[in-house]
Amino acid sequence: MSRTVKRAFRYRFYPTPGQAAELARTFGCVRLVYNMALAARTEAWTQRQERVTYNATSAMLTGWKKTDELAFLNDVSSVPLQQALRHLQTAFTNFWAKRARYPTFKSRKRSRRSAEYTASAFRWRDGRLTLAKMSDPLDIV
Repeated sequence: MSRTVKRAFRYRFYPTPGQAAELARTFGCVRLVYNMALAARTEAWTQRQERVTYNATSAMLTGWKKTDELAFLNDVSSVPLQQALRHLQTAFTNFWAKRARYPTFKSRKRSRRSAEYTASAFRWRDGRLTLAKMSDPLDIV
């Protein structure tokens, strides 16, 4: 029986002003997508007693990216946006299993600014980390 060991590491980064703006844009888009998907799922349940799955919210994200007012979602990496939808799916799974309360909206002021990048969205080479849709690697301390 083989076991896969998953590891996580914590680093402190000092981004350049351009990288900081890109990260802030990513954090804002992640929060927006999470809140829009939560609103869509809440509306579907309250109006039609219908559960919306991750696949449906992922399709909604594709539709949102094609609209003019949300076209800026194409400027950031799609991986953190998809991860936000996966986190929302996990929150609803825990809610329906009565392990957690109903998911809440993320606030611009109270919520922690975060984005999760999976292995396909970053590159680690020679001790340098480059995130998806960023041209220069981040400075690591």
